[in-house]
Amino acid sequence: MKSKILFSLLLGSALSLSAQQGFKDGVEYYRADQPEEAAIILNNTLNDAATDQSTAYYYLGQIALQGGDKATAKADFDKGVTLNPSNGYNYVGLGALALADGNASAAAGYFKDAKKNAKKNADILTEIARAYFVADPVKYATEIDKALADAKKAQKNAPSPFILEGDRLAKTNVGDAAGMYEMAAQFDTKLEHPEAYVKYARTYFPVNPQYAIDKLNELLKAQPNSALAQRELAEKYYEDNQLTRAAQQYEKYIQNPNSFKKDKQRLVGLLFFAKRYPESYAMADELLSEDPGNFYMQRLQFYNKKAMGENEAAKAAAEKLFANSKAELNSQDYIQYGELLQDMGQDTLGVEMYEKAVVASPEKTSLLKDLSGAYSTAKMYDKAADTMAKFIAGEGDNANPNDILALARRYQNLAISYMETDSVASRAAADKALTTIEQVITRVPNNPLVLNTKSDILRVANQGEVNEDVMAADMATLAVLDTDPSNLEKRKSIYRAIYSRLGNYYLTHQDMENAKLYFQKFYEVDPSEELKQFIEGLQENK
Repeated sequence: MKSKILFSLLLGSALSLSAQQGFKDGVEYYRADQPEEAAIILNNTLNDAATDQSTAYYYLGQIALQGGDKATAKADFDKGVTLNPSNGYNYVGLGALALADGNASAAAGYFKDAKKNAKKNADILTEIARAYFVADPVKYATEIDKALADAKKAQKNAPSPFILEGDRLAKTNVGDAAGMYEMAAQFDTKLEHPEAYVKYARTYFPVNPQYAIDKLNELLKAQPNSALAQRELAEKYYEDNQLTRAAQQYEKYIQNPNSFKKDKQRLVGLLFFAKRYPESYAMADELLSEDPGNFYMQRLQFYNKKAMGENEAAKAAAEKLFANSKAELNSQDYIQYGELLQDMGQDTLGVEMYEKAVVASPEKTSLLKDLSGAYSTAKMYDKAADTMAKFIAGEGDNANPNDILALARRYQNLAISYMETDSVASRAAADKALTTIEQVITRVPNNPLVLNTKSDILRVANQGEVNEDVMAADMATLAVLDTDPSNLEKRKSIYRAIYSRLGNYYLTHQDMENAKLYFQKFYEVDPSEELKQFIEGLQENK
């Protein structure tokens, strides 16, 4: 999910058609409730020899009407009528326009003309029902029912009436709506209404994503060249966080002449998340050659170079992005740049980027954790602790124990930084660390990492010396570690540290028996010839 949240920040929405392939894809996009894409395809294919211009103007008019441009809508419908007076679609369009103007009587007249020219065309008759549905589904419920009945009577098992039935149910009964779309898909033996599959997938996706994806794969198998089918499948893979499959599907889809620039941009991002960095970078470079100011692609160039470990190139790409006056910089841009700068040893500049990230997205309180980490890397321990404390305070009772543990370590680092210069400040920070680690122990009582951290903090509070409090914390840690034999391997480093610490403590206090005991335990965990000889020396000096 994080990947998807980041991915949504990377992409833009500019559209452009790369070529023309007939207006069928445009019709399919319109019927699938994607008017923006439909308008681009319809306009770009309007003069193709295979285009039914009269019908194309109907869909263009409906798109204009949906956008509130009644003048353009009327002009388009009139053009459609002029080109083919026998085409019933444009009379439906004029009727829809009349309904939008509140003239139901005039609309009925246009619909009557549409029926005369429909010649038992269930699609046109369904469009009459849809016009009433769009105008007011409650007010015109009777008219919708009658028009749908006419459509079903004109052509038995026509898919279009069932699609509209699904649309009527979509907001109130998802299950029944999906059933209507599925029925329409079954009736669509000529595959003239792929939107039935698409709407089924959209409706069913929140319930069972795989069912939705399977339905679109079924459509794509039957219509391998459908831009709508290709794109919808890619989208559903993306929405299901199957980013690698989404990338693969987008790669196929962008070969379709009726694909869009925004989808190629999305592919650049998906290739990035699939860790195909060179390919993602190359495609971003290609898009930038067409549109040098495209800051979405500048962003991906920066991210790709950073991911490839080419820091100097990444820094140059970042500078180009940040210098773009049209760039809509987001918090992730600042985080990525800040991280890069710190990786390159430019801690102060890196911190500035993290600070800007917090300013850019103050609602994203998790950015305070990132900023705290940046302060810590830059050895600005006071700010690191204060910022983490601010984050924890904002989380309240929902604070994650791991984050509270991180705060304890921030205070610990602050205490260490003061040890040689200000013992009072060091002790005050250590006390805060102890208070904080106790909060973690209360919530996670038997975690050896947490208990070992308490021991570390106690030694800092005692100016690096081991005292009885440290001994007690170490013994508590060992008691938990010893409950699981696998810890001898998993937590070897903790065992080594504690056994060494206890051995040296007893050695300092001339307790050779216990010193030998713990050094022997140290040897059993991590044997070495040097340690063996040291233990033998202790035995000799006993």
